[in-house]
Amino acid sequence: MLWRDERGGPAIEFALAAPIILLMLAAIAEFGMYMLVTVTLEGSLRDVARYGITGQTPQGNDRIAYMLQIIAAGTHGLVNIDDVVLQIKAYPTFEDVGQGEDYIDANGNGAYDPGETFKDCNGNGARDSDRGTDGTGASGQVVVYRIDYDWPMLTTMLSTLIGHAGTLHISASTVVRNEPWDSISAGSTPQSCSL
Repeated sequence: MLWRDERGGPAIEFALAAPIILLMLAAIAEFGMYMLVTVTLEGSLRDVARYGITGQTPQGNDRIAYMLQIIAAGTHGLVNIDDVVLQIKAYPTFEDVGQGEDYIDANGNGAYDPGETFKDCNGNGARDSDRGTDGTGASGQVVVYRIDYDWPMLTTMLSTLIGHAGTLHISASTVVRNEPWDSISAGSTPQSCSL
């Protein structure tokens, strides 16, 4: 009797389970690569910060380009260095990190309005929501290093389920104080930029 024949049962069961198993294996591999890239980016960012606090200037005088080379070496070819976004902001003190420039709220509405008095901490002539200045900072300053990278997913079948347009975003940051590399600022304490 043909309807009692069970010889093809395991093949049908495997055909039903195989897509789920393959999707799980692909997710494990994708997540493993994502974590590997995240760890290497975080490690290379720490190396960049270690280099940055010394105030050293490489031959050619382009510190940022040299820092990108450190990231490229630390990620072992896993990232496209042209797609890495490295942001560096310097502040007088740790308390200034992430703070906006202080202003006097003349009309009492709780928000800055054009024309109100403010302290221009970064010297750009405008009131900013972040008082840091771009760059690696001076001797004794506090510096925030931030790296952003969109990891292109390896498996297209997962990109419809997770990520954004086939990528997963990786972000890391670290905050350090520059060493006192000049004798003028070695004994001075940086002043916070507040009104």
